[in-house]
Amino acid sequence: MQINYFAAARAAAGTPTEEIEASQVVARHDEELTLDALTAFLAQRHTGRTPSGMSFAKVLEQCSFLIDGVASQADATVPSGARVDVLPPFAGG
Repeated sequence: MQINYFAAARAAAGTPTEEIEASQVVARHDEELTLDALTAFLAQRHTGRTPSGMSFAKVLEQCSFLIDGVASQADATVPSGARVDVLPPFAGG
């Protein structure tokens, strides 16, 4: 799956995008990958910080997520080959 980071998430992750295989996150082949499991995996994978000092894990706590363009909650299933966008809160309107 392709993970795309925006704004503070991009700064703390140190990359704008990355590819993750579901097998890196789930223990069993038949186990469904949830957004919650994916974000926990990513929080352990990246230890960077934003320029203001916020950890990547803390940024993730404030983010919204899109799976293939659809707003998704923590219990959502992430299909193999999905695009996941990690969107921190944005200022303005």
